[in-house]
Amino acid sequence: MRGGRVAVVGGSIAGCAAALAAHRGGADEITVYERATGDLADRGVGLAVHNSRYAELESAGYMDAGMPWVQIVRRRWYVRDDAEPTGLGREIATMPFPFRTYNWGPLWRELRGRVPESAVFRSGTTVEALHPGPDGTRVDTAAGSDHFDLVIGADGYRSATRAAAFGDVRPAYAGYLAWRGAFPEARLDDPELWAEDDCVYAVFPGGHVIIYRIPDGAGGHRVNWVLYTAPPADLDLGLGLDLRLTGPTSLPPGGLTEALTAHLGYVADVLLPPYWGALLRTTAPAELFLQPMYDFTAPRCTADRVLLVGDAAAVARPHTGAGAVKALQDATVLESALATADTWEDALDTYDTDRTLSGRSMVDLGRRLGGALVQATPDWRAMDQSALEAWWKQADGAGAFGGRQLKR
Repeated sequence: MRGGRVAVVGGSIAGCAAALAAHRGGADEITVYERATGDLADRGVGLAVHNSRYAELESAGYMDAGMPWVQIVRRRWYVRDDAEPTGLGREIATMPFPFRTYNWGPLWRELRGRVPESAVFRSGTTVEALHPGPDGTRVDTAAGSDHFDLVIGADGYRSATRAAAFGDVRPAYAGYLAWRGAFPEARLDDPELWAEDDCVYAVFPGGHVIIYRIPDGAGGHRVNWVLYTAPPADLDLGLGLDLRLTGPTSLPPGGLTEALTAHLGYVADVLLPPYWGALLRTTAPAELFLQPMYDFTAPRCTADRVLLVGDAAAVARPHTGAGAVKALQDATVLESALATADTWEDALDTYDTDRTLSGRSMVDLGRRLGGALVQATPDWRAMDQSALEAWWKQADGAGAFGGRQLKR
C-alpha cells in the first residue's frame, strides 16, 4: 500500500514523529495542523529517554546523536537530615540510571527539521471538527474542510481527535499535582556538590522531587525539576478539577496562584533537604508551571480512519519515564504498519493491536508508581540501600520503567 492523503492533528514532538512516520510509510500528501502560533522550540522543560529505548529509536531513525542530550548514569535518593553538613540530605540509596536527558524545545526542533519539506504545516490552525468514516475523515477548520484517507491524532491529553473517535471518554484526575521548573545552570549554588551525571530523587512524606540537568540548546545546561505531591485538602487551587465541567487543565509558566506558590515554598523550606529546597526557590515565577496528574487510555488506538498517538491515545503519569518514548515508539510502529499493509484497514489493525496494549501497560505502571512515590509513601527515613531496592522492584513490577521494549 503506497500513497494517500494523511492529516496530523498536533505539531509537537508526537505530531512531528507521526508526520515523519507517514512519509516513510508511503503517504503522498501530509498536512499537519497545529493550533499554537510561534516557535514551539521555546518550550524548555526536560524529558528523559532510557539508553536502551534510545538505541531502538536511533536504529529506527527517530533519534540520533545530533539531538543535544546529557548522559545520566545514576540515581541518588535523599531524605532531609538537618545534621548533614552540605544540605544535600542523607543519601539512603544509589541506583543505576542509564538515561539520556533532553530539552523539549531543541528536541522538537530536531524532529521538525527531519520532516520532509513536502509536508504542509498549518500553524495557528485549530481543528474545529472531525467527521470520521470508513473511507476517510473530513477535517473542518475556520478556513474550510478537507478530506483525508487517514487522520492521526497527536493533539495531547486534551485531544479533540480522541473526542471525535470515542466521545466523552476523558482523563481522570489522580488526586495530586506536579510543579515543574527549569532554569540556567549558572544560577545554581555550589554546583560541585551535584555531579552532572546524577539524577536526584529527594523524597519526603507524601511526595518527591526529581532533579536533573538538560541541554539548553546552546552548548550549556539547564537545571530541570519536577515536584510531585498532593496539596492540602483545604487549599483553594483555583484549577477547576471537576473534569465533568472543565476537562483537563494546567497552569502555564507564571500562572501559579498565591496558594500554590505558598505550598511549594512550604515543601521547599520544610520537607526537602535544604540544598534541593533552595534549588527550587532559585526558579523564577515565570519559569514555573503546574500540571495536575491525570491518567487515561482510550479503548482503542484506532476508530474508522482515525489513529491516535502519544498522549492522545494514553496518558500515563510521568513517573514512568517514558512519555516522549511512547510517542516516538508509536511513530515507529505506525511507519511499519503503513509500509507493510495492503489496505488502510490492515495498517490500522496492526497498529492498534500493538499500541493499545502498550498504552494500557504504561498507564498501569504510572498508577503503581504514583501510589508508591506519592499517595502511599513508605517511611523514607527507615530506608537503606537494600530496603529501597526491594521497594522499587515491587513498585516497578514488570520492570517497564523507562518504557517497554519495541517488538521486532
